[in-house]
Amino acid sequence: MVKGSQIFTLSVTLLFFICGKTYGTDTDIFCLKSIKDSIKDPHKYLQSWNFSSKTEGFICKFIGVECWHPDENRVLNLKLSDMSLRGPLPHGIGNCTSLTGLDLSGNNLSGSIPENIATLVPFITSLDLSSNQFSGAIPLSLANCTYINTIKLDQNHLSGQIPQQLALLPRLRNFTVSNNSLVGPVPNFTNGHVVVNYSNNKGLCGPSLKPCPNN
Repeated sequence: MVKGSQIFTLSVTLLFFICGKTYGTDTDIFCLKSIKDSIKDPHKYLQSWNFSSKTEGFICKFIGVECWHPDENRVLNLKLSDMSLRGPLPHGIGNCTSLTGLDLSGNNLSGSIPENIATLVPFITSLDLSSNQFSGAIPLSLANCTYINTIKLDQNHLSGQIPQQLALLPRLRNFTVSNNSLVGPVPNFTNGHVVVNYSNNKGLCGPSLKPCPNN
């Protein structure tokens, strides 16, 4: 039996073909180069990212890199968790034009989550930035990532309000923001299928939390 998640993955793959997004290659190589150059890697996990090879699919052997096909330089997922990486979230990630999964959890990345996050990763289905040092607000443009089903922002220093527009994301199933400094009303997820975790954000209010003030 084909599961819903498999159908969705096939749908996204078909979308890339229809939109002419099957090329990747040069832009994806540049994407990984820019990531390696823009963050500090004290334990040299990314030292194995050697770009001297010109063979098709060589980046698919890099640590933390999953490709759509092992013989094609087109990045499907980046899994760079627990590597003690430092610096801001690399804007060059936008050159991985077919990226659907980004896991940067358990590092020491800092700064704000880019306001144009939806432009950088328009086809993202899973975003895990938990257990870092990110600060500032959750960007409103995250609500434009219409394919996303998992957002994990736990254990950071995020502040301000959670964008209410996140409640409109049609495929969202997991939304966790525990252990931050967020305030205000939580999104009104009405479809009943979203698992949330708001714990240890004393300023949040709304369903399953303290009542929000009338004003």
